[in-house]
Amino acid sequence: MIRLVKASRSYGDPPVTALHGLSLEIARGEFVAVTGPSGSGKSTLLNLLGGLDHPTSGEVIVDGVDLGRAGERELTLYRRTKLGIVFQFFNLIPSMSVVENVELPLLLRGDDRRSMRREALSLLDLVGLYDRASHLPHQLSGGEMQRAAIARALVHGPSLLLADEPTGNLDSGNASQVLEVIAKIASRRTTTVIMVTHSDSVAELADRRIRMLDGRLAPDSPATH
Repeated sequence: MIRLVKASRSYGDPPVTALHGLSLEIARGEFVAVTGPSGSGKSTLLNLLGGLDHPTSGEVIVDGVDLGRAGERELTLYRRTKLGIVFQFFNLIPSMSVVENVELPLLLRGDDRRSMRREALSLLDLVGLYDRASHLPHQLSGGEMQRAAIARALVHGPSLLLADEPTGNLDSGNASQVLEVIAKIASRRTTTVIMVTHSDSVAELADRRIRMLDGRLAPDSPATH
């Protein structure tokens, strides 16, 4: 599903290397937690997997797409069809209802309105927000907004879900509910889930934990599973 071969990323002049020759394989349906201190390369890794950045050298291949060589049109199609992203901040559009926010990826894809609404409500039911579909984001708790963001990230059936500190701004109760949703999604084994977290307890929920240090895999992190 995911294969990195000696992937590196450098920035600036003189160059500063954020990722050093990373080789890594992740199977389809696997739930992987990525941990490490600030500056260890976690965000760079997610940006490469999300097609938001290009490797300076090496290969980054996700679900058959070579992201390092793909043009902007292919990357746009990749992000619209194969990728879902959940950020620390919810990024919901405040003037749109919850269900309208969830429908957005389908609207971009050109789906008809009836099927969009059906899929959006199905995902809201999965994350426990079916009865909040007509609410505006400001009428939800932080945990509910994050669950709505997860539904939006999944509504188009992506093969890869990237979650960047998805519980970082939540209290323990809301964080627990969000993690339950992510674990439920991962248990279906149809979507590969990669979650960046600073929390050891959160990382323990994953099938595998990858530790990063100074832009490399830490010595105790398996490159394959």
